[in-house]
Amino acid sequence: MAGVSGCMKYSMFIFNFLFWVCGSIILGVSVWIRVSKDAQQELEIDSSLFAGVDLLIAVGSIIMVLGFLGCCGAIKESRCMLLLFFIGLLLILILQVTGGILGAVYRSQIEASLNTTFQASVNSLQSSTEESKKFQETFQKFEKMNECCGLLNGPADWGKNFFTLSENICKCERSLESTQLCALFKGRYVYVKPCGEVIINYLKNHLLIIMGIAFGLAVIEILGLGFSMSLYCQIQRK
Repeated sequence: MAGVSGCMKYSMFIFNFLFWVCGSIILGVSVWIRVSKDAQQELEIDSSLFAGVDLLIAVGSIIMVLGFLGCCGAIKESRCMLLLFFIGLLLILILQVTGGILGAVYRSQIEASLNTTFQASVNSLQSSTEESKKFQETFQKFEKMNECCGLLNGPADWGKNFFTLSENICKCERSLESTQLCALFKGRYVYVKPCGEVIINYLKNHLLIIMGIAFGLAVIEILGLGFSMSLYCQIQRK
């Protein structure tokens, strides 16, 4: 009977060990950010971003489990572990492809959902609660960095806070340089472009990069599926 290829076996082990290490790093950093107040303050992460951190914790955990199954399945020549690794990786690939198809089909709905999210953020800009104040401070830095104002309707998104919160809200520091960048609003020069437009343009401009990363991951996943099933079959024939 044919034996198990040593090259494939150890290649599979090394690949999944690196996979496991990546998962450990993602999980460790995500948990640290989630539980450490110092990390949240240093990275300027508020409660609105916790959902993304929780997602990274889930992704890191899944990668660690798959890496463990692949490593042990390869080195111990365990058909059960290799099969679980294959099924897990296949499910991820299917979800990835499904997500890409749904993203392309429901693109207009995604943009509408973004606008809904922006509207909720506009309410936070006009609020006076302590939680909203933290968001407002962070958003003012975003405005200054990207030379934009508000999210949907420019300075009007700030409501009464435009006058009561700070004189630097949406303040255009280049009013003498460009008339297209700035406009006069109730006695102040402010940035014309809404930040929602900046965010949407950023997502559109980086869509190609995201698609490239997704394609690269899909290729790696397909190679992992091929190696694991080949090794599984070799062990079965052994």
